[in-house]
Amino acid sequence: MYALVRQWLFRQDAEQSHDFTMALLKRYARTPLSLAWRQRVVSKPVQVMGIEFPNPVGLAAGLDKNADCITAFAQMGFGFIEVGTVTPRPQLGNAKPRMFRIPTKQALINRMGFNNHGVDYLVEQVQRANFKGVLGINIGKNKDTADEHAIDDYLHCMRKVYRFASYITVNISSPNTPGLRAFQHGDALDKLLAALKAEQAILQREHNRYVPLAVKIAPDLTSDGIRDIANALLKHGIDGVIATNTTLSRDAVQGLPHADEAGGLSGAVLAEASTRVVAELYQLLGEQIPIVAVGGIDSLAAAQQKFAAGAKLVQLYTGFIYRGPALVKEIVNGL
Repeated sequence: MYALVRQWLFRQDAEQSHDFTMALLKRYARTPLSLAWRQRVVSKPVQVMGIEFPNPVGLAAGLDKNADCITAFAQMGFGFIEVGTVTPRPQLGNAKPRMFRIPTKQALINRMGFNNHGVDYLVEQVQRANFKGVLGINIGKNKDTADEHAIDDYLHCMRKVYRFASYITVNISSPNTPGLRAFQHGDALDKLLAALKAEQAILQREHNRYVPLAVKIAPDLTSDGIRDIANALLKHGIDGVIATNTTLSRDAVQGLPHADEAGGLSGAVLAEASTRVVAELYQLLGEQIPIVAVGGIDSLAAAQQKFAAGAKLVQLYTGFIYRGPALVKEIVNGL
């Protein structure tokens, strides 16, 4: 059924199709029409970051930025759902058009720019969903927040979402917010992680509950950059790392329509780069900090490559857009 629906969706503008689909999922998740996407998957529980996940296949951040469709995505069999990226204040994001398909490569380019309704709206939706499963909340900074105040944005979001999240992801790797990736390096990374861990300790005492922190990194890092991040994660006792975000490279899509659009590239073409980062991280971290892999996972075989490289969990984004809910079932049941 999804293949037929996709034919119609792919004739429309990419962002318009996304908005239409999200509105449909939100409206009909609690009605009989949800039978169109509901599916059962086998139980494959796994313990990661001190959390029991029903299965190791999750929804990556970016699809449900405002936590509008938690119920619908849970009905598809995801073992966990990550919403966001959310910022302290609502923001429109970058100018449209800002999302482009490259179907021949099962790829997308986006330069959304953290468009979202703000953290207060997201928290309202999370409370309304009353979701009992594993929920990650991905946090970022507002575009117009000066770099010297960026940590305050992360801490503000962290305080707002702490009691509602199973884990919190710190997004420092989107290519679409100017200056954001600078927080993957040196003193900027060190200061951010130190502040987050200090706040985590305060919030743990306040809520009598420990919520793990994960950091999401880019696929474009050098081996030296990966080593520096791994050392920083170990130094500060970060609970998990998500590898990877979208790439700025265009090598795999050169000469194709939309290939020259600015933004982050995702999809099957990202698989090799993402797996490289996962493998290098695992060599450095071993079993000390679990790795969540995302990037180019469009089949059971692609997911198995990530697990073989050292990942404990995987997340779907572009592969899910091209394949639909059947991809979740294929991977979970096939593991």
